[in-house]
Amino acid sequence: MAAGNPVSFLHVTRPEIDLPETIDEHSDEVYRQGRRAWDQLRHHGVFVCDERPVYTVYRQQMGDVVQVGIVGLVDVDDYASGLIRKHELTRPDKEDDRTRHIEALDAHDEPVFLIHPHDDGLQATLEFVMSVAPDVHFTTSDGIDHTLWTVMDPTVIERIAAAFQGMKALYIADGHHRSAAAQRLRDDRLRRGEPIDEADRFLAVVFAEDRLHVMPYNRVVADLQGRTPAELLDELRRSFDLSSSDTPVAPHERHVFGVYLDGQWWRASVRPDLVDETSPTARLDVSVLQDVVLAPLLGIADPRTDARIAFVGGIRGTDELKRLVDSGEFAIAFSLCATSVRDLQELADAGQIMPPKSTWFEPKLRSGLFVHALD
Repeated sequence: MAAGNPVSFLHVTRPEIDLPETIDEHSDEVYRQGRRAWDQLRHHGVFVCDERPVYTVYRQQMGDVVQVGIVGLVDVDDYASGLIRKHELTRPDKEDDRTRHIEALDAHDEPVFLIHPHDDGLQATLEFVMSVAPDVHFTTSDGIDHTLWTVMDPTVIERIAAAFQGMKALYIADGHHRSAAAQRLRDDRLRRGEPIDEADRFLAVVFAEDRLHVMPYNRVVADLQGRTPAELLDELRRSFDLSSSDTPVAPHERHVFGVYLDGQWWRASVRPDLVDETSPTARLDVSVLQDVVLAPLLGIADPRTDARIAFVGGIRGTDELKRLVDSGEFAIAFSLCATSVRDLQELADAGQIMPPKSTWFEPKLRSGLFVHALD
């Protein structure tokens, strides 16, 4: 992807591509190479530093789907105190990698994807900002339009800041490891007695809860745990209202699943008494599928580590599920209703952890548009 393109941001985010293939991607030389690539981009004027603090309004359009977010900096302390709420556990090894990467660059090179509660005043402000010609507009090879407006008017900046001051919380949609690494970096510098500079804040793009496009994260499993397709269907009928379908099943209602097995689609509606609606975690469809089917029937005790299960982003559709099963690589596929933003918020408010691969946000943030330099 980066071949022949010296200004590809992959040279910064994946610096091992410019080193011998035998190198350990976590070696010191990889992090140093990322810094060299970042310094080169700045030296050649590919990146321009804002002369003073600004917000940027960032609109993405994918077909009929439009997302509008605000690019800015959020406080590490707000993350540490829980005002920026998380719903995933982080792995120490991935935190280590992100912390070393940010430290080497002396910059946050990729923003965290955050969600904010709906605010009528803020929405009106964004519409006002977007009523004039944008500063940047381009379409990427995947067909997604990216449009940017730099907010420099002090009055508008104040209105945006005031709107966020009135919000009880922000929610991480994607970027748990980057957020945790930002706190570790800040705390490490404090412990070493070094200047914090800009390290007490990190880069984010914040979208309104009702302006996001969330897609399901579907599942495929390699085998039926010794059962025939007919035997598994009999097992499923004990827990689901099961009916065959002549067309692919892409559910749009909670607790309804699509099942593709032995060349046939099925619509499966779970028995209500099997769902604990009082728990923000247990009532998620990914949890229902795990607790009612994957663990007891197919032996998938831990979807994080079991090699027999794979996850298919909703952007790839039901055709990809059918292809994977028809190819013989997998024996059965499950399509799910998308986890809602409200589900995510309620779970995070309760301090609970979302099961792995629960949400698929699309379109995704484009790397290489915004960098927060700590120097």
